[in-house]
Amino acid sequence: MREVLVIGHRNPDPDAICSAIGYAEFKRRTGMVEAVPARCGETNERIDFILDSFCVPAPRFVADVSPRVADVMETNVLSVSPDATATEALTMMDNANVRVLPILDEERRCRALVSVFKASKFFFPASSRAVDTRRVIASLRGLTRAVRGRMICAFEPDREDDLILMIGAMRQSSFAERLQNYPAEKLLVVVGDRADIQELAVRARVRALIVTGGLAMPDEVADEARRNEVSLIISPFDTATTAMLCRAAIPVRHVQDEHFLAFHKDEPIRRVRDMATSSAFPAFPVVDDEQRVVGILTKSDFLRPVDRRLILVDHNELSQAVAGADEVEIIEIIDHHRIGSLRTQQPILFRNEPVGSTSTIVADCFFRYGVELPPSIAGVLLSGLVADTLNLTSPTTTPRDAEVLGRLEKLAGVNARDFTEKLFASGSILVSRTPAQAITADCKEYTEGSVRFSVAQIEELGFDNFRQRKAQVQEALADYQRHHGYFFSSLLVTDVEEQTSLLLLAGPPDFLQAIDYPEVEPGIFELAGVVSRKKQLLPFLTHQLARLPAKSGV
Repeated sequence: MREVLVIGHRNPDPDAICSAIGYAEFKRRTGMVEAVPARCGETNERIDFILDSFCVPAPRFVADVSPRVADVMETNVLSVSPDATATEALTMMDNANVRVLPILDEERRCRALVSVFKASKFFFPASSRAVDTRRVIASLRGLTRAVRGRMICAFEPDREDDLILMIGAMRQSSFAERLQNYPAEKLLVVVGDRADIQELAVRARVRALIVTGGLAMPDEVADEARRNEVSLIISPFDTATTAMLCRAAIPVRHVQDEHFLAFHKDEPIRRVRDMATSSAFPAFPVVDDEQRVVGILTKSDFLRPVDRRLILVDHNELSQAVAGADEVEIIEIIDHHRIGSLRTQQPILFRNEPVGSTSTIVADCFFRYGVELPPSIAGVLLSGLVADTLNLTSPTTTPRDAEVLGRLEKLAGVNARDFTEKLFASGSILVSRTPAQAITADCKEYTEGSVRFSVAQIEELGFDNFRQRKAQVQEALADYQRHHGYFFSSLLVTDVEEQTSLLLLAGPPDFLQAIDYPEVEPGIFELAGVVSRKKQLLPFLTHQLARLPAKSGV
């Protein structure tokens, strides 16, 4: 199932959180069961107060939605142990139609890779190493597994030997002569039901004798083999097949690639794509924080669609969206702000209305389509509405907000006026956060032409908390502006009781001089009657930007 994250902007305010919760509920109730509310920033005291008041959990925290290795990797990992034979590995690769397998230890950590290419170099050595075509590196138990045979008798069956393969397909005299050319303990003799050859091999005390074709051997040969400590194996295959399978009994650790690329499951795809596609390896182990293998990544996996889609609420600009939003599919936008420059690859549902909050639009979705609105979700949407409109006193408020709020009050069983007072009294960001955290708690980035700037807002009951921390807040704002390279950074501190604000600015002197509100202190301006960032402050700032001469660097 492709997950759909319903998510607000960075540094979320109550409306971003509440509209994400509400719209995810609406989508689930209208058939999109995969819709999940999410957030890309921390909550604050007021948001926590809302969630606690209506017993609703916080949306899932998602810092980055960039496609990750884990999004496209194969989780059904086929692997072999270091003691597996090449036969077992190659059979597994053939059945699964893959070219490489990870070699995992007991803790599922990757020790190496075994690949068709590396194994073929052992099975088909260069002509200058023709003698290697008769080399068998295996234990007797591994040999028995490789030829799917059965042991008649075996001595030290788990000891790994480096043996020489000899086929008993010649006259007895020729075979006897050839036996003299090699150390008997290094010989692995493969023969059919030729009792004379079997007897010679046993008397010579070769390491092992494999009788092919599933044929029985004379009892006297078996008895002498036991006396001479010659191991006996019966293979069901013919001699040619058995000889080939003996070569493939080599443990995979002898034909492994010890140098390989592995990726962490949380690495962004964009970071590893070039490295992987330019590598000679066809596949790559994927590991977790404990270096345990949790998946396998192949080059073709980069073509897989990522099972993550987004619905943006309370914003429509990528500069404000969760990191990685430009790399995944955006299928809807629900917002009440100005339209930015966001582009999508295909047509989407884009509902943008000039109302006081996105929560108003979300609540209207329930009402318009006759979808049941649970009291808890009604309370959450009421909270987002009164927080963004200052209980209908903000200049962004519309008659539609008032109408929706009235319906939400009845459904939630909450008095909006009383709730608003409790909401704004529930905590001061200036008190509970450091100045650096406070100025980014509700901060948005904007782009006007080639100019990037930030506008933040803090809503307080009076200015006492601000005045006690004024110098530290100004310093934090200046540091934030320099660190992000903004043309200017602004902070609107709003007294929700008196419906007025103070504006702090960090930026070039030419721009500060263009602000035609009273400057009560250096870098601090009094904006009487201004409480809305969206409808009052942002249009003013962009207008002042447009008036600056070119020499100001705008």
